[in-house]
Amino acid sequence: MEKLKIGSKQMVVSPHYLASLAGSSIMEKGGNAFDAAVAVSACLAVVYPHMTGLGGDAFWLMYHNGSGEIKGYNGSGRSGRKADRDQYKGERAIPVRGMKSAITVPGMVDSWAEILAAYGRLSLREVLKPAIKYAEKGFPVSPDQCQNTVKNAEWLSGMPITADIYLPEGKPPSPGERFVQKELARTLGMIAEKGRDAFYKGEIAQASAAYLQNNGGILTLEDFERHQGEWVSPLSSTYRGYAIYQMPPNSQGFTGLMTLNILENYDFGTIEHGSFEYYHLLIEALKLSFSDRNKVLTDPEFSQIPLGRLLDKGYARELAAKIGWPALQAESRPLGGDTAYAAAVDEDGNAVSFIQSLYFEFGSGVTAGDTGVILQNRGSFFSLDPDHVNTLEPGKRTFHTLMPAMAFRGGKPKFLYGTKGGEGQPQTQTALITRMIDYGMDPQTAVHEPRWVWGRTWGERVEGVRIEGRVAPGVIEKLRKHGHHVTVVGDFDDVMGHAGIIEIDDQGFLRGGSDPRSDGAAIGI
Repeated sequence: MEKLKIGSKQMVVSPHYLASLAGSSIMEKGGNAFDAAVAVSACLAVVYPHMTGLGGDAFWLMYHNGSGEIKGYNGSGRSGRKADRDQYKGERAIPVRGMKSAITVPGMVDSWAEILAAYGRLSLREVLKPAIKYAEKGFPVSPDQCQNTVKNAEWLSGMPITADIYLPEGKPPSPGERFVQKELARTLGMIAEKGRDAFYKGEIAQASAAYLQNNGGILTLEDFERHQGEWVSPLSSTYRGYAIYQMPPNSQGFTGLMTLNILENYDFGTIEHGSFEYYHLLIEALKLSFSDRNKVLTDPEFSQIPLGRLLDKGYARELAAKIGWPALQAESRPLGGDTAYAAAVDEDGNAVSFIQSLYFEFGSGVTAGDTGVILQNRGSFFSLDPDHVNTLEPGKRTFHTLMPAMAFRGGKPKFLYGTKGGEGQPQTQTALITRMIDYGMDPQTAVHEPRWVWGRTWGERVEGVRIEGRVAPGVIEKLRKHGHHVTVVGDFDDVMGHAGIIEIDDQGFLRGGSDPRSDGAAIGI
């Protein structure tokens, strides 16, 4: 097992070691955790381009030690003015690739500018330097990028411009091969020089909108110009004396709080970690939370979401009473889960937990002209059913899987945690936080231990539990006997997501856990 990383001054964790290095170097140059987080975000957009990019969204959960503020920034984009159900007549669902899937404005670049303006010490130009360098000079292709490119090569080969970038010489790059993105470097350089308006109102926006309009796309220049993210107050609940914070809707963050509220009704002191009872209880609590989530989650500006009831401890007791030993029958909807979670803490005690995504790997597959920016396909999760709570309407933010988390104790951050993986995010988060709070595991051990994901993937009819092969055979057999449709996957399977944790321990040391399933690193000084 990879060793736990401990720092006395600062810590960064991300799913790519070059991004972690970028964040650490920014703090060494005088930046704080907010500067570092933006540097990591931009760097991931370059070195993890299959998972995230300038054409995607980002959600940020932040603690500013000087003011004691706990704030969130919702960097998700709205659907275009022309994005309505009439665009998809005769189709059962919004396509997951191509022009008609690129219907929401990317929110990530705006979030960079807002966070630096509110809390940063350095300029956008300074924090974007590592990302620009890796885009212009190149970086060694990670195993994860290589694997995802091979997996998606067939459809990528049919995407104009995108194929030229991600399938150089017509084939996927090999691990360790130098990967250069000149167009993306130029775009990042413009943003560094002219600020966020270059992306939403200036040359980049104009080039993106013109390409989309000339090729049957739906987003317009006005859609880009009208974009603005939103500062929000995080949701919170308690779990065994800790205050747990999550992002509010349109994020699914409340699902993580609901699950912990349910589990608080059980004494894990009598339940062995890794036992049948452990996995069964967590899976069943999550199913109940998902059931409510699926009925209500969308843009809160379009539909009232009863968070008071959903987060009520009494309601959690009612849900907990529904859990028995036969597995509950429940339904899930396949969600894209290719995202990137990262976190940063600085020597002043500032803390940033954030996550960003293109939704599916390589998003819509549409590169916006000569910008080097792949646009997300997040809008493909809208429903075409007019009676569905998350039905497609113009100017709307969709049900969003991104959910960075923090746990506080005594009014200060204790754990920053999160993972990639749409339906898997609340599941892995629940595993991580129970392992640390209930079983006393350090961050690296919590990330390293076997994981599972419940839910349906594309093309599957049954809601199954995919569980890593390191779980004891007797536990797997018992899960099956109690009604779980279990599939055993690899010992460290990518489907489990790429988790990261930073703990601020009782001595003030920073302890980082990085996922062995990723190409990442925890870097502490």
